[in-house]
Amino acid sequence: MSIAPKDRIYVALDTPDVGAAIAMAQQLAGYVGGVKLGKEFFVANGPDAVRAVGGLGMPVFLDLKFHDIPNTVAGAVRSALPSAPAILNVHAMGGSAMMRAAKEALDSGDSGDGPAPMLIAVTVLTSLGDDDLAELGISVNAEQQVVRLAKLTQSCGLDGVVCSPREIGPIRDACGADFKLVVPGIRPTWAATGDQKRITTPSDAIASGADYLVIGRPITSADDPVAAAKMIADEIGN
Repeated sequence: MSIAPKDRIYVALDTPDVGAAIAMAQQLAGYVGGVKLGKEFFVANGPDAVRAVGGLGMPVFLDLKFHDIPNTVAGAVRSALPSAPAILNVHAMGGSAMMRAAKEALDSGDSGDGPAPMLIAVTVLTSLGDDDLAELGISVNAEQQVVRLAKLTQSCGLDGVVCSPREIGPIRDACGADFKLVVPGIRPTWAATGDQKRITTPSDAIASGADYLVIGRPITSADDPVAAAKMIADEIGN
């Protein structure tokens, strides 16, 4: 099933202000596929605020990156389900037992009347480069580590991974066409790079095989967020 260009875009609402998040989500409704709510938003406002944003009809990527012992992560997944996220994630570095526990908790949990969330794993944060991994004692480069973690994630039954644009092709080669790739580090040519190291343009990411793009400041900090979102969707579609 093909995905409309605008529906590939999840806008990162990186703010502790629930009112600002709701206002931005309302403004962008119909122009993007969904919104991403992360730790900054969740810690400030909790699950009720997640449900308030989701209640606007926008699919929510609940980006909490669970990483703990298997039993704790399983409990966190079950606790997240009442917020009805469309996408939920864990850290692949938590290992296979943790990821399988997350998957089992999702499959056995109550997702209400809607479908179960897509469960994905974070591979290597897009702020990290090869030197950062070496500092952490990881002897392979970022691409090798990402592919290793993607294959582990797939073996645990999860739906896909978060990866940087640079690893889209290698993961597609290793994990096939049906494995979902959610890709941050997206910067249109007209936007500032910011603090992300492994980046690419929206059109290049989709052409390489990304399924969904997470885009924050190029949209949320634009003078006209709707116009910015439309520009990105047009770029993807061309």
